[in-house]
Amino acid sequence: MNQLKQSLAYTLKNGMDQNQTQLLIIQLLQTPNIPYAQKLFNLIPKKTVFLYNKLIQAYSSINQSRQCLTLYSQMCLNNCSPNEHSFIFLFPACATIPSLLHGQILHTHFLKSGFGLDYYALTALLDMYAKLRMLPSARQVFDEMHVRNVPTWNALIAGYSRCGDMKEASELFKSMPEKNVVSWTSMISGYSQNGQFSRALDMFLWMEKERGVKPNRVTIASVLPACANLGALEVGERIEAYARENGLFEDLYVSNTVLEMYARCGKIEVAKRVFDEIGQRRNLCSWNSMIMGFALHGKCIEALEYYDQMLYEGTAPDDVTFVGVLLACTHGGLVVIGRELFESMAEKCHIKPKLEHYGCMVDLLGRAGALQEAYDLIKSMPMKPDAVVWGALLGACSFHNNVELAEKAAQPLFQLEPWNAGNYVILSNIYASAGRWDGVAKLRKLIKGGQITKAAGFSFIEEGGEMHKFLVEDKSHPRCEEIYEILDQVSTVMKLQDKFIDSDFELNKFFIMEQI
Repeated sequence: MNQLKQSLAYTLKNGMDQNQTQLLIIQLLQTPNIPYAQKLFNLIPKKTVFLYNKLIQAYSSINQSRQCLTLYSQMCLNNCSPNEHSFIFLFPACATIPSLLHGQILHTHFLKSGFGLDYYALTALLDMYAKLRMLPSARQVFDEMHVRNVPTWNALIAGYSRCGDMKEASELFKSMPEKNVVSWTSMISGYSQNGQFSRALDMFLWMEKERGVKPNRVTIASVLPACANLGALEVGERIEAYARENGLFEDLYVSNTVLEMYARCGKIEVAKRVFDEIGQRRNLCSWNSMIMGFALHGKCIEALEYYDQMLYEGTAPDDVTFVGVLLACTHGGLVVIGRELFESMAEKCHIKPKLEHYGCMVDLLGRAGALQEAYDLIKSMPMKPDAVVWGALLGACSFHNNVELAEKAAQPLFQLEPWNAGNYVILSNIYASAGRWDGVAKLRKLIKGGQITKAAGFSFIEEGGEMHKFLVEDKSHPRCEEIYEILDQVSTVMKLQDKFIDSDFELNKFFIMEQI
């Protein structure tokens, strides 16, 4: 850097040669020292499109997108015509800001400049529209392209995935003439982010069978949350081993997803070891995963201890942190602490409570029997309560047999979830417990009249590195005959054990009577 400054001083003292100055700016941008390069750039009387592009690229690399657009405006004012390379960096800048208006203006300039056949710039344009969730525009650019490379397909697939249209993303993926790891990762990430965890895992297992495609850090960070939500511990452990063998575990995103997987799957001790292994690299996400893991598995004291330790080490909580600690209080019945934490969100941490936080508080108060307080909290909410909030109150009313508040909770649930038979069943059971048979009859009539059916329950079982889904009395599995045969054997053994237990009990009872 000192040598560069000496060269710059010499140049300024002895007059500025265009080529030499251009070389100095490029060297400064590579250092990188963008402010210094900008100052030197401003001194050049005749600026070239090459230098403008270099500076736009540099600002784009550090996410100073507005500065990219400012440079483009200066370029136009100075009668320096952009080339196709200019737009490759300008379109992503519009997506980052984000600004659809600037993007559309640039799109018009791009077409008027005659660069409509450059597929690198067109891919950047498509990607901009996809990131701005303007999928019809992105699709139009894609359909009009004469040449499409793998990044072009990937950009559109990622756009559909981002907007939750996994059906269209899947159709595109299947149509791709050639796929790379980014293509596979876009699909895995899309399924995972849209809650389709089973499909995300299936996609990863399918990818593993493809030759020449190796998971990268983004792939690992996308599939492990699916393992965590499905409880696919065996697959998750295998993925962790791969990450460690290939040096991917050092990436904080990867190590955090490994931590989250173990925490959610109930392997709390293993999660703690991973947390300690992350050490000084740990961030808020690491703390949140541990706190949530403790909370989900009823370890409320440990969750609150980690929360206190996090604050002591200087990490500020966010809204996810408070979901974790409030959930811990709910499972531990810690009403007083829960109230204090909920109030501290806005007062101390300047975090506005969201629906999830109100849901946790309603659940906490409801379980503790403070039903009226829970109802009053719902009525004071600054946003409209959702089905989760009202459902928490209805569940608490069921536990404490409160008919009056149960009816108040059920009415908005019937409007929000008219298809959910579970709400009708819960209220019917509350009526039955209170001897309100007229209410039971009325609800049964509503269920039959509305043709409301309860969704079939299902379970996942992991075996041999694969997830198997079973419904009640399911016969769709290819090995269902073997499964039912083993189930019958288990059932027979259990019945025999019950008979032996009953016999032992009667025998012990006889001996006791004899002694008396």
